[in-house]
Formats: sequence, structure tokens, C-alpha cells
Amino acid sequence: MRVFTTKWFARFARKKGISAEKLIAVVREAESGMNDGELGGGLIKKRVARAGAGKRGGYRTIIVYRVKKLAVFVYGFAKNATDNIDDAELYEYQRLAQIYLGFSDADISQALNAGELQEVKYDGKDSKKVSQ
Repeated sequence: MRVFTTKWFARFARKKGISAEKLIAVVREAESGMNDGELGGGLIKKRVARAGAGKRGGYRTIIVYRVKKLAVFVYGFAKNATDNIDDAELYEYQRLAQIYLGFSDADISQALNAGELQEVKYDGKDSKKVSQ
């Protein structure tokens, strides 16, 4: 399993104090079949706890997800700010999911080099080494 964030999501996570450890924990929960909603088109929704609080007052994340292969955190928002994304946003994220799910290793390398994606590190290791 390889875990990534988009450039936008990396900034969001930094501002909100969402650590790499929390992101890895979210992916491990998804691997165990625990997610907060299948959005279709390769997307899932997962809650992430706010620093110093539980998931109830935390954030929702939208993740491009393929079991045992790939997780890309693409969007996050505070649960108290909005209930969910609208249909137009869902459609655009589903289109983005199809792009990411079709990426080859070379495409991933190119996206990493361009700064479009950032690989989530955990204990200084690549995510693919952590969650296998």
C-alpha cells in the first residue's frame, strides 16, 4: 500500500495538525473495512480526529482508494463547517480518482517530482513499507 496526499491536502493537514501517523491510522482502518462511506468511483470518506479531541469534532477526508494498492488524500473539511460535499464536487473528485487509479509507477514518480503528490512517511519509512 502506498499512501499519498495532494499538495492541497498536505497544506490542509499541516494547518489542522493532522500528522502522518493519523493518516496512516486512517488508511489502516480502511484496510480493515472500516470507512465512513463509499462514495463510488474509487472514493471513500473517512473521519480524522482533531488534535486533542475525538473524531466526533474532527475532520472528514475524501480519499482515492484501491484496496492494498493506493490511498490518496485529496480533500478534507471540518465536520462543523459543512456536512458533506455536493454532487458537482463529488463528480470532480470521482474524475480525479480515475486519473490517480490509472497511474503507473512512472506517473506516480512524475507527480512526486512535480510536487503534485507527496508520499506519506511514517517513522522515516515510505508508506509502502509500513502498511504491507
